[in-house]
This record gives sequence, C-alpha cells and structure tokens, in this order.
Amino acid sequence: MDGSVARPRPMLALGIRLLTAGTLATMAMLVKLAGTMGVHLAELIFWRQALTLIAITAILWIGGRLAETRTTRFAAHFRRAITGITGMFFVYGAVTLLPLAEATTISFTTPFFAVMLSVILFGDKVGVFRWGAVILGFAGVLLVTQPGGSSSIDPIGAVVGLIAAFLVALISFQIQDLNKSESPWSIVFWFTLITTPLMALILPFVISGHDMQTWLVIFAMAAFGALGQILLTTSLRFGSAAVIIVMDYTALLWATVYGAVIFATPPSAMLWIGAPLIIAAGLLITWRERRLAQTDRREQLIDIE
Repeated sequence: MDGSVARPRPMLALGIRLLTAGTLATMAMLVKLAGTMGVHLAELIFWRQALTLIAITAILWIGGRLAETRTTRFAAHFRRAITGITGMFFVYGAVTLLPLAEATTISFTTPFFAVMLSVILFGDKVGVFRWGAVILGFAGVLLVTQPGGSSSIDPIGAVVGLIAAFLVALISFQIQDLNKSESPWSIVFWFTLITTPLMALILPFVISGHDMQTWLVIFAMAAFGALGQILLTTSLRFGSAAVIIVMDYTALLWATVYGAVIFATPPSAMLWIGAPLIIAAGLLITWRERRLAQTDRREQLIDIE
C-alpha cells in the first residue's frame, strides 16, 4: 500500500486546511440552523454519517478505488470511530448551545490540549515556553466565557466546547497515526461505516418529520460535513497538525459573519479581547513546534553524516 504513505507537502497542507476551515464553519452554521428548526442532535449526526458513507462508497466504487479501504488496522479505525462520534456530539452540542463566534473561539483551545496529550501519550518534554502559551490561551477562554460574571455565555455550553476541543486534539493524533498506513478515503470510509449503524440504533427515538426546507438544510449540512472531513484528513496527510492548525483560526471570520447575518447574534465585546489571546497562544505553540521539528531534523542529519 505504498500509495497511502503520507508525503509531507507543507504548502499544499496549509491550503487544504484553509479550505477546511471555511467548509467546517459552514457546516457548523447549518448544524445550528437545523437545531433552530427542531432537528434533534442525534438525528443530525446520523444523517451526517449516513450520507457521508453513501457518498464515499459511491465515489470509491465509481472510481474503482474500493480496494483502498482494505485495512489490517481495524482496531485503530474502531478506536478513532468511537472517539470521533463522541467528539461530534460535543462539537455539535457546543454549536447549538453557544453563539457561533464564541463556540468557534473555544474550539481554538485544541492546540493546548494537544500539548497536554503529547506529554501524557508520548512523554514529550514541554518547557516553560509552551506551558506559558497554554496558560495564556486559557486566560483568553476565561475572558470569553467570564465564569461567574455578566457573560451571556451558557456555562454548560462552555464546558461542552472545551471537552469538544480536547477530543478533537485526541482525534488529530489518531488520524495522524492512521495516515502512516491508510489513505484519507479509507480513514473516512471506516469512520462512517462503523458509526452509522451505531447512530441508526438511536434514530428511532429521536427522528421526526421535516418540511422540504429543513431537509435541504440537513442534506447541505451532511454535504459540507463530508467534504470537510475528507479535507481535514487530507491536510493531516500532507502536513503536521502543529504546523497547519494555524489556518483553523480563519474559521472565526466565517463564524462571526454567519452569527451576525443569519442568527442576529454579533459577538460579545469580551470576545475581541479573549480571542486574540487564544489565537496568539495557539500561534506561539505552532511556531515552537515547528522550531523543535526543524531542530530534530538538523540533529538527525548530523547523526547521519
């Protein structure tokens, strides 16, 4: 399966991640819109996974690429699927409970959790610099959410958003690991194949009738979700999460516009103070990770010589 081996192409990865940010921001807007139309969260996730599975299978079959889904790593796909579907509940939950701009800003804490996970999972040594960035970022979260203050942010929604960010960080590590041997199509295929039947078990308890407009929103949400998932997986195939995650911050622009135009909820004043702190901290972590990666490569070259 030589064609599935990841090949680092940083500029391509950055471009794909930029497109990913806009695609997933649009999906989040459609999730929130569907919620206002009375669609249950579990039903949304079912249609998101089921329609993605149908689309992915059709694309692979028409292109004669179904063989790409063969795998010897089913256990790894299963772990990614369970983490992924749990993460979707929290990500979608944050979007429905919070204004779009605030939910998006809280999602930017993913790099901080990635730092923590790198210590827990891989025993990485994290110095004062990166821990300082983590503290700076969470200070921004406190400003945005203002726990115990006059903020209109739902505290439960804020907690849901933070859990979602943690799970997204964990999923990124799982996808990067799978990208070492699997194609992006295979990763998405197995994720949807495993989770769709699980969500089908819940569907009878939450499904309801919808008018044509609501169905259009549901199908559009699923389409953007499927595209975003493929783009996300592909971006991690060509570039390190520590480097390309910088493009995720452009999602705040989309969320701010969608929130103001579609939901008439302009961002709070504190968002403009807290968000720059969170973004700055994420950029510092990204820069530091890139510097460390460059140092490691130079040391490896010296060892070879």
